[in-house]
Amino acid sequence: MIDLLISILGIYFFVALGAFSKWKFKEKLHDRSLILVSVYILQPFLTFWGLTTRPIASDVFEVSFWYIGIVMGLFFLLLPVGSTLFPEKKRRAIFLVASLVGNTGNLGIPLGIAIFGEASLPYTTMINLANVFFVNILGVYIYSSGSFTPKQSVINVIRMPILWSAVAALLVNAGGVHIPDSIETNLKLGAYASIVMQLLLFGIYLSQVRPEHMDRKLLPSVGFVKFLLLPSSGWILMRFSSLEPMVQAVLLLELMTPLAVANVNFAALFDCRPRDVAALVFASSLFFLFYFALLWPLVF
Repeated sequence: MIDLLISILGIYFFVALGAFSKWKFKEKLHDRSLILVSVYILQPFLTFWGLTTRPIASDVFEVSFWYIGIVMGLFFLLLPVGSTLFPEKKRRAIFLVASLVGNTGNLGIPLGIAIFGEASLPYTTMINLANVFFVNILGVYIYSSGSFTPKQSVINVIRMPILWSAVAALLVNAGGVHIPDSIETNLKLGAYASIVMQLLLFGIYLSQVRPEHMDRKLLPSVGFVKFLLLPSSGWILMRFSSLEPMVQAVLLLELMTPLAVANVNFAALFDCRPRDVAALVFASSLFFLFYFALLWPLVF
């Protein structure tokens, strides 16, 4: 439990450091420039390295299909609800994407190791990959559609380098290509830089959040989907799966994770109310500490 607490506090330390940096340097710190560096340069390193560190066994693919199936199923169920609750495009985009995109990478993977040990790593990695494809294809399209035409939104999806990085990594892994240690060291360096950059960016946007950014309609709606509808749907459907109990628990843990920092990155990149999204991510991350502390002894 101490290791788990240290892992969580370590993540929030970098978030606090980003907020302090923005408070200290103010307008001298150009957050959009950091967003571009993170999305177009560093994140492809994280994706490629994470998918080539070890061979991907066929038996871990099933858990990623369960994850993406649950998320996509809820997405289509929420489409008519989102149109009714949020007529304005940008708020509707936030409701449909942010509530379903959890922090399966920066938080989910370390939590999996802390609770279940390294045996969880193949499963959390594949779940995170499914999440990466969801947010970088459908998520980017919807966030982008709040400010761009459908054609421009499709182009924005195609331009996402993390998508092509994931495809390249899967081909390298499937082909059994050995990556020299010297190259892997550089990939790892870029991957860890990407994680730190994402957390710093979250803190930077968090420092600009004001009480008025806490949307009173989005906050309960997104929270209901993320912390009740999504994990309960996973728990019910897992009763019909053939996955081992440990793997089911890993999947449930990933469904419970708070909103991903990637939501802030893409909301800022496509001008889709990034401060509102940062406020939602912060609120969900804070709530998760109490939510997880309550459910951890009961579920896991």
